[in-house]
Amino acid sequence: MDEHKIEEILRIGSQEEFGNREKRVRSSFFGTVRRAMRHIPFMEDVVASYYCAIDPETPSATRGILIAALAYFVLPIDIVPDMLLGIGFTDDIAVLLTAFNAVRGNVRPEHYRRAREVLDDL
Repeated sequence: MDEHKIEEILRIGSQEEFGNREKRVRSSFFGTVRRAMRHIPFMEDVVASYYCAIDPETPSATRGILIAALAYFVLPIDIVPDMLLGIGFTDDIAVLLTAFNAVRGNVRPEHYRRAREVLDDL
């Protein structure tokens, strides 16, 4: 996936877009995590990013980037449909890694602690 397309996906957008994306993420995130666990080697970072994105103490620009990436992750139809075994999550991985690397300093230890707890239960 090229950098231009990733930048387009991670565009923060309007407050209304953010709200719609956040609703989609909150309703579909953990179902997608269950389906993707075997395909994404850095799932702890993804789940920690979720907790960072919903944390009201996280800066709004960081929340916007993470919600955009997580919304793309939970979308069932994207550039490479997730149903394609083996390659379906490659575009999601590219978007998630780019977003995570952009905001890494804002993902705090408590986000990782919650992520580990959830992943242990899954």
